[in-house]
Amino acid sequence: VQLQASGGGLVQAGGSLRLSCAASGSFFSIAIMEWYRQAPGKQRELVASISRYYDTKYADSVKGRFTISRDNVKNTVYLQMNSLKPEDTAVYYCRDGLTDSWGQGTQVTVSS
Repeated sequence: VQLQASGGGLVQAGGSLRLSCAASGSFFSIAIMEWYRQAPGKQRELVASISRYYDTKYADSVKGRFTISRDNVKNTVYLQMNSLKPEDTAVYYCRDGLTDSWGQGTQVTVSS
């Protein structure tokens, strides 16, 4: 499985970004898909996940601001990020929980 993440960039505090992660492979629809992030000097942390049944979970720090979704026809998982804060600045990675495959990461920078 190969994952290609995109959509990162530079945005002002309060702004929005949508990350995308396109997956190859034929088992996407049954995989739990996750978004992680890693800020400089910090450990990688789980931001959001979505199961094959579309159950979602979020880190407390992003609840109410971020939304994870998936399109099983396009084999793509999304992370809609609203009301961004400077502390959301990090490299964001997608992960296929079924195969433990990781995307290459996309940089999100939020300026104050």
